[in-house]
Amino acid sequence: MRIRALLCAGLFVALSLVAAPANAANQISGTANFAVAPECLPAPADFADYPPIDMDGSLEGCWYTNILTQKTTQGGVYRESGEELFVGRLNGGPLGSFTTTYKFEAKLNSDNLEIKGRCQHKIAADNRTGGFASASGRVDFKDILDGTTLIRYDYRGHISLA
Repeated sequence: MRIRALLCAGLFVALSLVAAPANAANQISGTANFAVAPECLPAPADFADYPPIDMDGSLEGCWYTNILTQKTTQGGVYRESGEELFVGRLNGGPLGSFTTTYKFEAKLNSDNLEIKGRCQHKIAADNRTGGFASASGRVDFKDILDGTTLIRYDYRGHISLA
């Protein structure tokens, strides 16, 4: 009887170790492009520094940007930081929004055109609504270029909904 109780207790412990936590991170990925009307509504006044970005993949919706700082070094490195707003859905779930703080870095050529770039977006603890009311996580973008013109962004990351 004692061995049976120990086996049951061991099985319970083993199963509890492999069970997924309630707020498991959703791995996300997809592509994004500057939106062509009417895919995205006009940007809110505080997030109109770039045209809206239309998000496809795990995130479906629109991404808006508010630049806070920007600097280009003599070596051709461009750095930018700011806030961004996403309005849409995660994996077809409920509509919502979240803001991020972001840092962008790019290498520029002698004509000040981007050669390569990337940015990291940490979901802010405030300004989360609807399906993203409890969201946390990070979204990373990589700029995919055709030599002179930005053609798309590839993104990936994780979002937890506690």
